[in-house]
Amino acid sequence: MRRPIIAGNWKMNNTKAQTYALLGELVPLVADAEAEVVVCVPYTSIWAAGEAIKGTNIKLGAENVHWADKGAFTGEISADMLLEQGVEYVIIGHSERRQYFGETDETVNKRVTTALAKGLKPIVCVGETLEERENGKVEEVLVRQTEGAFKDVVAAELDNIVIAYEPVWAIGTGKTATAQDANDTIAIIRGTIAKLYGEKNAEERVRIQYGGSMNPKNAKELMAMPQIDGGLIGGASLKAVDFS
Repeated sequence: MRRPIIAGNWKMNNTKAQTYALLGELVPLVADAEAEVVVCVPYTSIWAAGEAIKGTNIKLGAENVHWADKGAFTGEISADMLLEQGVEYVIIGHSERRQYFGETDETVNKRVTTALAKGLKPIVCVGETLEERENGKVEEVLVRQTEGAFKDVVAAELDNIVIAYEPVWAIGTGKTATAQDANDTIAIIRGTIAKLYGEKNAEERVRIQYGGSMNPKNAKELMAMPQIDGGLIGGASLKAVDFS
């Protein structure tokens, strides 16, 4: 069985003091969680978050990673820098990175393969825009992004990689796909993984989250779907009770 994974994506939110406060409230609320729990925090909060969750069941994540070990990449952070701070998971290819910062399928793949080689666990984001959805290009986009992200990823690494399906039109808008729509769309992603690595690997080893405005009101219905293995949570991860 694929173990559910719920990951918070704080985006550009929370100072060090706010990090301690939020995680101090969250730790006891999720202590008995059946799902794997991850918080992906801004770079400046990584150390504080690591201290706040030390000895708990919460895993530490970052929101991006560069493919180079070091060099003239102003504003970027390497895998070794993250690992030194105790980071285990890293979000790669989030729609906001693609939309605002020029992320492409190629650069996503470079980050993914570097992260895996270094021992980080990527949460790879894929998803269509509203325009692509309305033009009937959902499958085309998801297959292209998934195949691009997994280029040169070998089957032995599948246990260490998570996919997050993000319908871009549902992020931060309050809109959400119906549970059935989300399930059917994630089935396309899993089918792509099956073509690349075989049905058994796709069914047993690859976890796929839903990342389009999952919240306390719709989480139960979404998580009841057979293809959905968790959530990449944005706004709701900034409130301990909502996230728990």
